[in-house]
Amino acid sequence: MRSWIGVHLPWLPLESLRPCWSEPGRHVILERGYVMATSPQAAHAGVRIGMRAAGVQMICPDATLHERDDAREREALDSIALALLQYTPEVAFAEHSSLLLDVTASLRAFGGRLALARLVRHGVRALGFTPQISMAPTAQAAWLLAYARSGRRPARRRMIRMESMARRLDALPCALLPQVQPYLPWLEGIGCRTLAGLRKLPRAGLLRRCDKSVLDALDRAYGQAAELHDWVQPPQHFAVRMELPDRIEHAESALFAARRLLLQMTGWLVARQLAVSRFLLLLEHERGRTAIAPTPLEIALAEPVWQEEHLTRLLKERLGRIELVAPLIGLRLEAVQLSAMLPPTESLFPEPGGTPVDFHRLLELLKARLGDHGVLAPAPQADHRPEVSNAWAPGQASQLAASRLACYAERPFWLLKQPIELLVRNERPFYGSPLRMVKGPERIECGWWDGRLIMRDYFVAQAENSNFYWIYRERHGVEACWFLQGLFG
Repeated sequence: MRSWIGVHLPWLPLESLRPCWSEPGRHVILERGYVMATSPQAAHAGVRIGMRAAGVQMICPDATLHERDDAREREALDSIALALLQYTPEVAFAEHSSLLLDVTASLRAFGGRLALARLVRHGVRALGFTPQISMAPTAQAAWLLAYARSGRRPARRRMIRMESMARRLDALPCALLPQVQPYLPWLEGIGCRTLAGLRKLPRAGLLRRCDKSVLDALDRAYGQAAELHDWVQPPQHFAVRMELPDRIEHAESALFAARRLLLQMTGWLVARQLAVSRFLLLLEHERGRTAIAPTPLEIALAEPVWQEEHLTRLLKERLGRIELVAPLIGLRLEAVQLSAMLPPTESLFPEPGGTPVDFHRLLELLKARLGDHGVLAPAPQADHRPEVSNAWAPGQASQLAASRLACYAERPFWLLKQPIELLVRNERPFYGSPLRMVKGPERIECGWWDGRLIMRDYFVAQAENSNFYWIYRERHGVEACWFLQGLFG
């Protein structure tokens, strides 16, 4: 038995008011001269769904009338479909601002039917929409149950069997089927108001008076006919832009809108079986005569990922450190560097101290929080002199992660900025206690080409408290001079 999730968005026409979100007031959306949606202020003034435009102007003269914007609604529906691809690759559009998800193969991966239904609901809400969700063994039934629940409290039960599905469908009004709309006066005249009554009518007589699509839709809903769908196809490249409902003065306030874009990118990555290692967020400012170039915010990751939670955490840290040159009016997100999605590890025993993925994420979070110069990576130079070869530089997160595994010559991790001259007692260097030579000498003689010639013999020395030090002896003096340059961990 298959499992379908129907997602209906009854308030999607309010997307037509997006240019007016920053101006609260009495707004009314019209479709073919009739009211189809209103703002709370207009509803409080007496405007009702189904009114004519002339009636609205009569009872509410200060109401602002807007025509339904199909382009904005389609754009919003596309963004939701793209985000839901992270739960299943089989997402299709349905009638009346709805989506259908075939989640038969996804139930085990997301913890079962109830858990998956909650994830879908929370994902749509994170995009800024309130959905009506239902589950059923057939796609048409899932859509009908979700569409019939518009404006009502969501039902607790998410999955029903074929027998109980038929009983719940029988109680629905037959007017919910779009194919029945042209024949509603005739059906009401004979007292047929529910799907159960429609099923009891003789099929031969129904075919003579109605189009065949009525019976086809009825059979698909009850699982008596095959269902064909045109699945949503993700684009080849990901670059999505959105306008903000109001001007934003502080960068961290744009996180909610940026997360909507990240959710879409997550769905796109999962659908394309890709992972992102570098993405770019453009913070758009004023346009026109006072145009200001967008502020680029590029984030590089230690290893490719596709989890929205980690991407949001990194973006939050980076946005909190940016000072805007001008208010924001829009955002644009682009996936710059991609790679194939790696399968999960099959190791039986986890690595101590966390997995490499956890280490990479820690480095990314530290770099986002502390800045480019707050986390440094080794950048050794091709020189034998320790004070020259031992260099650090800001690096990408991938370089920081790779530096943990890099192997260099035997050198202490901690080198002093300036060597400390040591005392000599009984012809032995002294630092808290007499030092005993453990390894060496390592002779270094170079630097004549830049006027900083050194002639040294390096030793690994051990103190009485078992601490190890890296010391050297100058060779170009009459007396033996010892210096401490590094400490071993």
